[in-house]
Amino acid sequence: MSKEPNGRAAKRSHGEGSIDQRGEGVYRLRYRVNGKRFTKTVRGTLGDARKELRARLRDADTGDHVDPTKVTVGDWIEQWLDAGAPGRRRKKVSQRTLERYGQLLRTHVKPVLGERPMQQLRAPEIDKLYADIETKGEIAPRTAHHVHTVFGACLATAHRKGMIASNPMLRVEQVPNPEGEIFDDEEAEVDEIGDGLDDAELARLIAGFEPSSLYPVVVLAAATGARRNELLALRWTDLDTEKKTLRIERAWEQTKKFGLRLKPPKTKRGLRTIEIDDATLAMLRKERELQQRILAGIPDGTVSVDLSLIKLPAVALMFPAAPEPGEDFDFTKPRNPRNFSKEFARRADYLREQARKAELPSFGKTRFHDLRGIHSTALLDAGIPVHTVAQRIGDDPAVLLRSYAKRKRSKKANQSVAAALGALAASFLK
Repeated sequence: MSKEPNGRAAKRSHGEGSIDQRGEGVYRLRYRVNGKRFTKTVRGTLGDARKELRARLRDADTGDHVDPTKVTVGDWIEQWLDAGAPGRRRKKVSQRTLERYGQLLRTHVKPVLGERPMQQLRAPEIDKLYADIETKGEIAPRTAHHVHTVFGACLATAHRKGMIASNPMLRVEQVPNPEGEIFDDEEAEVDEIGDGLDDAELARLIAGFEPSSLYPVVVLAAATGARRNELLALRWTDLDTEKKTLRIERAWEQTKKFGLRLKPPKTKRGLRTIEIDDATLAMLRKERELQQRILAGIPDGTVSVDLSLIKLPAVALMFPAAPEPGEDFDFTKPRNPRNFSKEFARRADYLREQARKAELPSFGKTRFHDLRGIHSTALLDAGIPVHTVAQRIGDDPAVLLRSYAKRKRSKKANQSVAAALGALAASFLK
């Protein structure tokens, strides 16, 4: 397209459509469909504007054209979700996250703003939405903040694609305070470190699980800081007994659409190989021997057997689901992650109540996911560099530090601070 002397893009006839430059990186499209004139604002390069105009004219030819002025907030939310909720990097999110985004937007945004035309949406309307959410108090503050985050991403994409000339979210003043409960269960996109347990409390908690089938998973969680869905997806082929390492390269994803399925860890940091201690390695060896005996039909306690000759299936899980009555043991059948967390919580509550009745020192309410934070906290309190801890647990160092800063410092950490301050003062005071 040629340019006029003033530098603006030259106009075409409305039959072919026209493009006017309205500012730096801002173009207005004008075109006709069935004799009716339409306009649309596009942000980006002249090439982006031409591409969008061609798409509009092609939609007109095929009968798929939709008046951009009639697209509602609800329409756009569904379009964005159908596209995989792409963000700034134009990448789709995981199915589990996509379902959570849909739940947040369809529950809290669409009922209020769904009928509002996209191009007429204004910041005060979003402010009122957030104020009403806070007044009703039906959801936790952190969940309200996630409504804001997801809706913001949805509108930002609309702005990039030229669906709206400006993003009203940039003028919102009533942003929900994120302080409060965690966004979701272990599958949440946010990690949080709880107040934690001291060494004695953690030992009592883990010992209380020893009669349970949850015991080896609880031990490994406390010893590695791995996520629940990573632990339940581990295979025996991920364990290197010679190098004393554990490879984490997959996790379970629980979705409504696909059910339970395997996927890579949620970030590239999640793909990692970590060292394990001798005691944890011995526990895992014992667990593997138990499965080898089950496979060979050898009763537990029979000593004159060379278990190294018994090969488990290559895809055998470390912690498969227990068979239902009348079923054979399936080494590849996964445990249900949510049911696992609920079972852990029930057992932990029982142990805490028993300690209270016996008038013994007890620990606070503990989720399975807290074991990840307890592991990280112990390493940080011991002076292990934050980037080393973050690499071990597969997390962003900045996220780890923010979470660590929110928790109450342990006695061990306070003693370490006191010792460090004492040494510092001694270096300059006589």
